[in-house]
Amino acid sequence: MKLYHGSNCLFEKIDLTKARDKRDFGKGFYTTTIKEQAVSWAEVIFDRYGGEGKFVYEFTFEINNDLKIKKFAEANKDWLEFVTTNRSIGETQHDFDIVIGPVANDKTNRTIALYIAGIYTAEMALDLLKYNNLNDQVSFHTEKSLSYLTLTWQEKNAN
Repeated sequence: MKLYHGSNCLFEKIDLTKARDKRDFGKGFYTTTIKEQAVSWAEVIFDRYGGEGKFVYEFTFEINNDLKIKKFAEANKDWLEFVTTNRSIGETQHDFDIVIGPVANDKTNRTIALYIAGIYTAEMALDLLKYNNLNDQVSFHTEKSLSYLTLTWQEKNAN
């Protein structure tokens, strides 16, 4: 499987201690199967935080039966609760090595924030989210999971 990561810095080794907190699937290293999405992530992160540039990395990943993987096929109530818990509490609120599923992007953040605030019910939030074209994300949460990820190339200022 090919995976892509967008960043504002150059690195040779993934360091989970540098992962940002309160993300959809918890603190971890986030990738996607969509190169264009990784390019967008690099641009957004660089615009928000500055850095060394806009970098896109390509990795190969082989799923292994030794890994504990959680997969969400769609943005359903379980996904919404999982995202809400990880965004609200922070750190990593699960024991999975890898989590795969839809990404809550800038277009969906308002809906999720209103759900977290109790303004929307789960049904209302999910009804609004179904009209968004949600891309995917594959997040790595343990050193064990990272051992199955191999960097194939990196590109600066990718567009």
